Amino acid sequence: EYLDTFVMMITLRGLTDHTIKSYKTYVSAYLDYVFDLLDKDPADVEWDEMRLFIQHLELTRHLANRTINAVISQLRFFTIYVLHKPWDPTQLPKRKFDRYLPFVPSREEVSAFIEAIDDPKIRTMVILMYSAGLRVGEVCRIKCEDIDRRNMRIHITHGKNRSDRYALLSPAALKELEAYWRKCGRPRNYLFPQRHDPNMPNDPQNLHWHMRKAEDKLGWPHRFTCHSMRHAFATHFYEDTHDLLTLQHLMGHKSITSTTIYITLSNATLRRYSSPFDSLGVHHG
Repeated sequence: EYLDTFVMMITLRGLTDHTIKSYKTYVSAYLDYVFDLLDKDPADVEWDEMRLFIQHLELTRHLANRTINAVISQLRFFTIYVLHKPWDPTQLPKRKFDRYLPFVPSREEVSAFIEAIDDPKIRTMVILMYSAGLRVGEVCRIKCEDIDRRNMRIHITHGKNRSDRYALLSPAALKELEAYWRKCGRPRNYLFPQRHDPNMPNDPQNLHWHMRKAEDKLGWPHRFTCHSMRHAFATHFYEDTHDLLTLQHLMGHKSITSTTIYITLSNATLRRYSSPFDSLGVHHG
């Protein structure tokens, strides 16, 4: 009953299926903990017992601090929208977590990686992720009608922030796309449909698996992800243009703060400047 109500409430909020599945996983674990270990009704759980659940998750599932914060957000939603009780953030504070710079492949690595992919569908999807800076979910859900050849752009619908945008359609990527389309059954709905159901988009996990396979073929360590291609597009675009505002729109970032990380990731940024030590004239030891 509690879980059904929870799913209904997050569905009413219009969250994506992926988000609903993620939220449901840990709330389901919380309800199991409350009923089976505490032998209580969720409405009667005290703050210290909720804190014990977080510690229980840490010990049994070894979750990262960022994931723990997501669990706390889900418990907050459950408390407010299902139990209709107030939430006190001082009782269950969120964690601080380390921030790491993402892996950004060089242009040469991107080229070698694409050449290592034999499957024409996967190869074309990876090319679009790099050439247009697309998220894996966005490239999986592209429909044929979203490819605007006249204006050389791709219509991205319902992106991460639930807002449409236009992404670049590279002329070289378009040639690859047309060759794939002719070779792979001329799809009519989703551009990259599932093999056994043309009315369903390709599964992102399938794309992840093929990317891992390409790394193995090259003998490279497992560093590439679908998001690596998006990071590579943004970093290389910034190196070529230094146009953060356009890059923000192409990436679909709500805030330009999210876009400024590519200044840090760009090798060209560091190469343009020198250290003040170089001007001191200190003699070599």
